[in-house]
Amino acid sequence: MFDLVAFIPRAVMQGMPLLFGCTGETISEKAGSLNLGIPGVMYVGGICGVIGSFLYEQACEGPLNPFLAIFIPMFACLMGSLLMGLLFSFLTVTLRANQNVVGLAMTTFGVGFGNFFGGSLIKLTGGAVPSIALSETSQFFSRHLAIADNLGWFGKIFLSYGFLTYLAIAIAIVTAYVLKHTRTGLELRAVGENPATADAAGINVNRYKYCAICIGCMIAGLGGLFYVMDYASGVWSNDAFGDRGWLAIALVIFTLWKPNFAIFGSIVFGGLYILHLFIPGVGMAAKELYKMLPYIVTIVVLIFTSVRKRREDQPPESLGLPYFREDR
Repeated sequence: MFDLVAFIPRAVMQGMPLLFGCTGETISEKAGSLNLGIPGVMYVGGICGVIGSFLYEQACEGPLNPFLAIFIPMFACLMGSLLMGLLFSFLTVTLRANQNVVGLAMTTFGVGFGNFFGGSLIKLTGGAVPSIALSETSQFFSRHLAIADNLGWFGKIFLSYGFLTYLAIAIAIVTAYVLKHTRTGLELRAVGENPATADAAGINVNRYKYCAICIGCMIAGLGGLFYVMDYASGVWSNDAFGDRGWLAIALVIFTLWKPNFAIFGSIVFGGLYILHLFIPGVGMAAKELYKMLPYIVTIVVLIFTSVRKRREDQPPESLGLPYFREDR
């Protein structure tokens, strides 16, 4: 029998890294910047959080301070992701390099960066297993409300998560509100739709692009931190992220560039990704086919929205195109 109460929390946990990545990428794309470096940014965010946590655990002789155990990895994660965002912004906005090429290069760089420093930390620990276990720090990220254990299925489905899960949902809701109901969001969307017109109206196009890319990268980086500290219980292994970064980009299309829809969409994607674990008798070949489901669903949604041709369901008009002010 399909255990729905056990399946939903697993789907939520699987989907939260995607929600962080999707929200960050949506902000970037709304400003007209197609950041295919999100998988690399998530990787860098994860390893920077691991480095910060590792150094703190090594320096702390007694019990860990709960505030520092959370603050140090998060700060390191955000700074590493911010640097990736600044690099992408400089190359694509200031130097006007091809966004697709830069994004793919940043993904390759981010994975290599994470594997290099991850491998270095693994050698420092001298463990027989090729991984780093930061279980002491992880318990502060994965701790949930004690009342959840007494509320049966309701507590397990809605209250059995660490604070980063609720932070991801809150960021998505706030982002959706800002994009749709504030002047800042209006100007950001104007930059993504027609930067020349926005520039003529007195909007600083480059500043909005820089801010959108950097903020988007910082949010996406938290997805990498969530994966390591919450989903993987503080265990870092090289190349453990899989294709979650690309799923986050696919989720942007699936949710039609609407961060509030991404909350539900990330849980759907997370559920499809692990569906094979809850269906008995699934072999290795069928397992890989089940993992294709999120991408298949994204293609179906893309075809459907293209046929309908509703403007609000389409990507920003200037997405992926560099802006040359002198051509205005």
